[in-house]
This record gives sequence, C-alpha cells and structure tokens, in this order.
Amino acid sequence: MPRVTLHDIASRGFASDNYAGVHPEVLAALAAANGGHQVSYGEDVYTERLGEVMHGHFGRAVEVFPVFNGTGANVLALQSMLPPWGAAICAETAHINVDENGAPERVAGIKLLPVPTPDGRLTPELVDRQAHGWGDEHRAQPLVVSITQSTELGTVYTPAQIAALTEHAHARGMRVHLDGARIANAAASLDLPLRAFTTDVGVDVVSFGGTKNGALGAEAVVVLDAAASSGLIYLRKMNMQLGSKMRFLSAQLLALHDGDLWLRSARHANAMARRLHDGVANLPGVRVVRPVEANAVFAVLPPGAADRLRERFRFYDWDAATGEVRWMCSFDTTEADVDAFVTAIATETA
Repeated sequence: MPRVTLHDIASRGFASDNYAGVHPEVLAALAAANGGHQVSYGEDVYTERLGEVMHGHFGRAVEVFPVFNGTGANVLALQSMLPPWGAAICAETAHINVDENGAPERVAGIKLLPVPTPDGRLTPELVDRQAHGWGDEHRAQPLVVSITQSTELGTVYTPAQIAALTEHAHARGMRVHLDGARIANAAASLDLPLRAFTTDVGVDVVSFGGTKNGALGAEAVVVLDAAASSGLIYLRKMNMQLGSKMRFLSAQLLALHDGDLWLRSARHANAMARRLHDGVANLPGVRVVRPVEANAVFAVLPPGAADRLRERFRFYDWDAATGEVRWMCSFDTTEADVDAFVTAIATETA
C-alpha cells in the first residue's frame, strides 16, 4: 500500500517546538540502529555509548536513564531524590507545577512548593520563601530545589546564578534538580558546554531533553551526584518509563549529542526567535514583554489580533487576560517562515 501523507509538510507554526517533526539525522540514526538484534531493556551498545557521551558532556562518569518523555523524566528524577515526606521548591511557572496535570503529586506523591518569580528564575531569596519548617511533622519537608533551564518564560540562568542556588540549597540540606527540556537552547544561548551550568556549579540531577530539539521522543534522567538519587532502576519500571527496545531511545539521543547536531539545532531555533523578535519589536501595537534569551518570544498584541492571526498561524495565548501570547521557534523554523509571520503580524496590528 502506498504511503499517504495526511498533512501539508510545508506548514509550520509558532505554537510549540513539539510541533516540529524529527530531525532527518535522527531519523537516519534510528534506521541505522534498526538492523539485527540487540539486548533489550538497556543492555545494548547504543545505551552503553550514550553513557560515554554523557560522561564527556558532563565531565564525570554519570548514570543515564533514557525515558520516553519529559514528564516521565521529571517525575522519576524527583521521586528518586525525595522521601515520601519530601517536597520540591519550584517556580510558580515551572512545567512541573503548571503543565504536567499533577503528575508529580499523583504519580510520585511529591508535594510541590511553588514560588512566584518575575522572570521564571528562582533566586536564593525566593527559595527561602518556602525553605523552612524542617523537623515540623505538619509540613512537607523542603528537600529539593527544582529549576528549569531554559525557563518557561524563555529566560536562561547563568552559571553564577545556578551556583548561588546550589550553594544555598546544599547548605540547607537540599538537593538541586534541573529540568532541561530545553537544555540545548540554554547552552546555545550561553555559548557554554553543558557541564558549565550543571556539574561545575553543583546541580545534582538533570532531566535531559531531546524531543524539543529534534528527537522523535527521547529524554533521560542524568544523575550527576549518585548520593542525590536512589532507586531509579526500579522507579523507571514502576512508572512505565522503561523501554524494552531502549536502543531506539538511546540512538536518538546519540544522534543529537555524539556530535554537534544538538547545538546546531538549538542555535538555529534561538536565532529564529531573535529574528522574530527583531521583526516585530518596532511594529505599532506589538509589545515584546520578556527577554528573548532562547527560542521563545512573548508579546502582547492588540485585542482580536491574535485570533485573526491564528486563522493562518497556530500559537497559544500565555495570558488571555492581558493579551500576552507565546511564539516558539524550532530546529526547522526557516527565515522565510519568520518573515511571513512578521508580515502577517504587521498586517493584523496596523
């Protein structure tokens, strides 16, 4: 039977980097990994090689646990870091607090302690709003600080900012988890290796993203400090995140990271966001409201403009009450895509 394409393959929008397809180099890597038999459940040469590659990126021998999706990575990471009475401090806008339908609470039984932030980034002072009550049997114990890099608001922590957080957290007996769904975009923005804002500044466990950067569907929990995490080999199975044909998860992450594809793709997505920002920054009626530091642009449009634009380009409201919208760029966003979108925005806001 001939293959049928059910969508317009030339169509691209600005709703989410999850809308993008699979990078052709990742698809080729999957095809190359497909021949013959390999031992299941992670005892394959691709998963072994992935450990070596991550060692290189993070500067030390690390434990790598490939999983299917980012929610699974975050839930597993936090579950491995916390006892049943533990809690995680996070930004109010963090993905674990807003966009995972209560999975940390319902699946892992984890109490989240959210903190309002002006730009998506936690600081030691903001952490201290929830970092209290140790020894109080009536309060879930704050034992992890979870940060997102890059943040849900498109901002990026500097290594110094993360170092200040980890030092503050560790001094109070807390561990630090980094949600790296867009870790590649952060590295590209900072122009630094991954270890510079993880291992070298005291992060303990990373939820390592691949899907938003061109994978078909592959993430990982990367344990940088073995003392910060336990039980992952059991928890991954319990939470239905153990791939039997794990070579195909690992092959995707290898395609991205055993070379520079991850960085090329992230730099391109970031550059397209900057191009979009520059294109709309001076348009009448358009106000860019947050720093553009990765692959996201947040703007406020005149009433009704967003709905008219969405007839041609898909994107989401961030705050419908204020008219703020979010535009995301991907590894496959082209200059022509951006320019056409800018032209449409100019027409609808004139």
